[in-house]
Amino acid sequence: MTPKEIRNEKLAQKIIKNLQERHMKAYYCRTADEAVEKVLELIPDGSSITWGGSMTLRDMGIVKALHEKNTYTLYDRDLPNANPAEIYLQAFHSDFYLSSANALSEDGVIVNIDGNGNRVAAITFGPKNVIFVIGMNKVCQDAESALKRARSTAAPINTARFNISTPCSVDGVCHNCKSSDCICNYIHFLRNSPRGKHQVILVGEDWGY
Repeated sequence: MTPKEIRNEKLAQKIIKNLQERHMKAYYCRTADEAVEKVLELIPDGSSITWGGSMTLRDMGIVKALHEKNTYTLYDRDLPNANPAEIYLQAFHSDFYLSSANALSEDGVIVNIDGNGNRVAAITFGPKNVIFVIGMNKVCQDAESALKRARSTAAPINTARFNISTPCSVDGVCHNCKSSDCICNYIHFLRNSPRGKHQVILVGEDWGY
């Protein structure tokens, strides 16, 4: 293994222990291919599934794998005839909701920011099961630095991805703005899973923003 791979695996084991103390099941996959297989393993055939607007899920091949398996009921807002607003609501009734994260602290706090609030709402309430798939590039030392990563790294990149006109889209720096196009309207800290419905797959590669 490379020094980075060794570090990721050791750090992941520490994070898994901390997530378990927060009543979340957690797993470590060294590669994206392993993570895709783990997602399919965790979701029984016949389940209904939807997901947030995650580049991690798309780029890693998880969305493609779910469609190709063809044993699930999928609510995919990116399909040509899909109604995103209806799918946002469908998330609350799905068996599984998939998401990545904007950041994760070493002690197991998952941080996400949202423009519309549909993703953080689904993570919080509704779906019977929530599975996070998180690249080790998103791990931060503590919750404070995780929030800074979400605001200062993930948000400016996503404004560029969506071609949104915000101050951070101009210079890449968070201005704590109140723009009508702001995508940092809802800030979510998941520090405990009281019903144990959250699971986390850590991936020993860099994925997402």
